[in-house]
Amino acid sequence: MAATSSKPTDHYWDPTSLLSCDALPNPRDEFGSLISDTTSITETGTEFYNRSLTSRRYALVGMVCSGVASCCCIIAGIFIMATDKEGGVMAEITVISSSKLQKEIITLGLNFIVTLCTESTGFVHGISLRSALASESRLRFNSNLRLLTAARGWRNPNGTLSNGIMAVLLIISYSSASLVTLSESGVEIIGSPDNEVDQIFTVYSTSILGLPFLLLGVALFLQVVIASSGIGAVKILTWSSSPFDVTAALIHHTQLIPVPFRCMRAVSDLDVHGGPAKPSDTQPSAWHAHPSIRKVIMSLWGLVLACAGWATLVMYFYDKYKSNSITSISWSFFPSDQFSNAVIYGMPLSGNGPWWILYLANVAVFQGPLALGLHCSELIVDVLRDERYWRCASGAKGLKLATNPLKSVFANPLCLVLLVVKPVLHWMFGLALTTNPGVYLQTRGIAFYMYTTQIWNLCIVLLIFACCCTLISLRRPHGPQPAAYGHLQTLANLVDEWSPVMWWGHKEDGNPYCHAGRVLV
Repeated sequence: MAATSSKPTDHYWDPTSLLSCDALPNPRDEFGSLISDTTSITETGTEFYNRSLTSRRYALVGMVCSGVASCCCIIAGIFIMATDKEGGVMAEITVISSSKLQKEIITLGLNFIVTLCTESTGFVHGISLRSALASESRLRFNSNLRLLTAARGWRNPNGTLSNGIMAVLLIISYSSASLVTLSESGVEIIGSPDNEVDQIFTVYSTSILGLPFLLLGVALFLQVVIASSGIGAVKILTWSSSPFDVTAALIHHTQLIPVPFRCMRAVSDLDVHGGPAKPSDTQPSAWHAHPSIRKVIMSLWGLVLACAGWATLVMYFYDKYKSNSITSISWSFFPSDQFSNAVIYGMPLSGNGPWWILYLANVAVFQGPLALGLHCSELIVDVLRDERYWRCASGAKGLKLATNPLKSVFANPLCLVLLVVKPVLHWMFGLALTTNPGVYLQTRGIAFYMYTTQIWNLCIVLLIFACCCTLISLRRPHGPQPAAYGHLQTLANLVDEWSPVMWWGHKEDGNPYCHAGRVLV
């Protein structure tokens, strides 16, 4: 972008050789007179990028809350296991109710808590990773795949080893939340003194297991520890998630140098030689601009195919070993009590052998890809958020650098949708693969129920989610404003002067040709 500055601009080509084009929009036509005169960040130095200390306070509060939640889970798990000493791994507290809805409410609530905790620690971990990549001159985009992008060094809290541990802990968090509750039903008969049956009704018992609660707390706590060590191992240039604050900070610390004569070059033109260019009516999509977006979309469609394959296998084994026809099962949202549409297998949880490891791994193998796929989908939302923010520069209100960090989340529909979709999909996975108490090898154990209908329900929701992510990734922004999608070098090339509020349009600076840039109005 460029400003209405009276300073002469050096050029290295003949202006008469430029292609003619219509003038770009000039925000001054809408706003009139100049209201501020701001110097370049390269001249003033320090204060034109927001270090976002407010974001730091919010982030630290989120970390503290995550730490408190993890400690509560650890204490609750230890308390349950200490209270039910005979239960061992199956130590539990049982609550009697007249409906299975109680179990589902507890599970859904736990998934929401896990999402909030992992998002809080993930934000801090992402900030430290971005600063670590910037210190290594490897930061290309403002938004990156947090667990799949690593800084150099095995001991680095943002390195490959730590990121791998964070990925495992994320999977354990959601898997443990799915295993915390067990549900069992029984029939209770109320009779009269003359042995006549007056009433028969079903009683449900919801058991809260101590071991999964303990593992959930440990997993959340270790994520807090790793994220905290990350911010202590690197200098944080800015806590802001805005690509403009990051770009300005890198320019100020000479870690990023703007390239002249690329004021109309979008992120898709990185390999094109600089110089004049005609404004385009449409800009490239996120699919074409960000290489990692394509990988995320393909991984989401891989999740859909894997879920469909899972449902098909369950249908095959059910049809092979059961006499009932699968087509006779009602397509309800919640599993039925008759288990007529489920493939069942079990394992003991006491006696010799660490059965609890197999118990957790059994769920993590199925739920792990879902957790990682939803984590990767964050990149789509973040990249589109960065581009939406940049395109505010050609709007009536302009682009404001100083914004409330919470507003960028709660005012963005895509962020809110993803914040809800994550726990709901994990909860739906818990409906598709449920656990119930049983007796195996003459000892207490767990029965796993794979419900065909609920697996298909999960597959359908994943299909809708993948379609929506694909469509918004393929959408091409309209207008001559070059698309950046949070690419820091592109933004550095497009912005030549910085101010608290900026507009983008045709820069009328006396040149005999169209010059796109940022205009102070």
